[in-house]
Order: sequence, then structure tokens, then C-alpha cells
Amino acid sequence: MTDPLNGEAARHSRALEPELISDPIKKAEAEARNGLRQYDAGERVIQEAIERGEFRLRPSLILGLQREALAGISSYAGNYRPAGVAIEGSKHEPPGAHFVAELVEDLCDYVNQNWETKTAIHLAAYIMWRLNWIHPFADGNGRTSRTTAYIVLSVKLRALLPGSPTIPDQIVDNRTPYFDALDSADLAFLGGATNVEDMEKLLGVLLAVQLRNAYEQAGGDMTTETRGDE
Repeated sequence: MTDPLNGEAARHSRALEPELISDPIKKAEAEARNGLRQYDAGERVIQEAIERGEFRLRPSLILGLQREALAGISSYAGNYRPAGVAIEGSKHEPPGAHFVAELVEDLCDYVNQNWETKTAIHLAAYIMWRLNWIHPFADGNGRTSRTTAYIVLSVKLRALLPGSPTIPDQIVDNRTPYFDALDSADLAFLGGATNVEDMEKLLGVLLAVQLRNAYEQAGGDMTTETRGDE
């Protein structure tokens, strides 16, 4: 679930804020540490939700995850961006800062209201796209959207999903299909539709890879044909 320092190399939020860490090596080390902190925080949320048998996505969770990712790196860690933001490498223009809080609440409402009727993959895909579309933070939007989506996927499936690399790690390793799926959903939304089918397909493939790896790591052999008793 970690997003190592490669950060948002191809698409990076550009907002005006003072740098808390100017040295690139120290910043890389801080981002790596924070990636582990965010991973641990996500696992705790999943485990606690499974034990309780209930879950509601709240803005406070999203803010908390972003805080873990940007603590000591950004002066806006754990807070919505106070102004506009541009996404380098993307045609999408995020909404004004004054819309962010309400849009994040609407995102949470969508997930909670559709918890029983929508699939785990759909809800995760929706979060992955919509949180990026809102772009509520000065930095760490991609990391936070992927972690939040993975948490919801896992809680909906009632499992700490086995296998590695995880879905978020696979996305970091190959961002192109992820960016393409975001662009596809953005284009559909411009046309007046909410359509995250491409993101759903991508997450389905990545989930299959993660679970297949878990099977193989446990000693299974996917190349062996299973045959019944003769």
C-alpha cells in the first residue's frame, strides 16, 4: 500500500507553499518513512473496521491519511489546500479550494450510501478517480487516493488482502494504465456521466495479480493444471 518516493513523477500537484525540506535526499527519506506510516495507518483502519463489523468513510479519515503521508514535508499536512492547484501532465483543472470540503463530503456520502449495492471494485475505482478529480490537497493526492481506495476495497471484502506487490504498489510501478483510467473517467464526467469502468477493469487485473502472487508465495503453482480424481 506504500507509495515510495517516486511520488507523483508524471503528474505532480503544483501549489505555492514554502518547502519544509529543501534537500532532495532528506525529502526522499522523509517520504519513504511517511509511506510506511501511511501503510500502517491504513492497515489499522482495515483491521479495526473488520473487527467492528462496520465502516463509514469520513473526511477525517482521508485527512488523516494525507497527514501521515506529508507530515514534516508540507505545511498543509492534514489540511485541505487553501488555494488553487495545477496538475502538471494532466488536462484536468481541479475545482476551486472553496468547493473542496463539500466535494469530499459528497464523495464519502456516495461510498456510504452505495456500500451495500455496489461492488468493492466499483467503490475503490470511484474513490481512486473522484479524489484525484477533486485534488483536495496541495500534495499527496495520488498517494492518499490510492490508500483510501485500497482501504475501502479491503474493508468491503472483509480481509487484509494477502500478496505483494499490493494494488497501490503495482500502480506506482506502472502508472500509465492508472493515468489512462483517470483520463477516461475525467472525459466521461465532462460529458455529463460518471463512468469509472476503465478504472474498475484496471483494479480487477491488479487485484488478481496480488492474489495470484499470494497463492504462489504460499507454494502454489499456477502453471500446473488441477485435475480431479480419476
